[in-house]
Amino acid sequence: MVGILEPGEIEELLSGNVVGRLGCHANGRTYVVPMSYAYEDGCVYGHAQEGLKIDMMRQNPEVCFEADKLKEMSNWKSVIAWGKFEEIKDTEERNKALQILVKRRVPSLVSDTLKLSDDWPFNTKELEAVSGIVFKICLEEKTGRFELASTNSVSYKT
Repeated sequence: MVGILEPGEIEELLSGNVVGRLGCHANGRTYVVPMSYAYEDGCVYGHAQEGLKIDMMRQNPEVCFEADKLKEMSNWKSVIAWGKFEEIKDTEERNKALQILVKRRVPSLVSDTLKLSDDWPFNTKELEAVSGIVFKICLEEKTGRFELASTNSVSYKT
């Protein structure tokens, strides 16, 4: 069965994930990249170093964001949302955004791109020392789909 996610299910999926895909477009070129994130109050929060995605979002703040949960090819949920990139430069707002990123639930083994600093997540008292760009994408439109395998389907184990 394929269906449409209800608004509460969309919020649950966005809140429960820590990795999504960001789509941006500038200078006639589209770029899609995975990113770690936190979701709160309708906004996706991210942290990155200077690079192509930041350059493109500065040029064109209209972006697309996708998050999904895949159990198997016939059992998945996916959310696609559109919003605007906003670089957070104000120190107080930046620290608040970093706290949102710090408090998210993350797997016990994390990649370097998920960490906010070399000693993360342990040193959260000196947020001003966290280098890089902090940003948020306030989502203006969200849609979600799912597929749930029929109980009559055949399952093969490998």
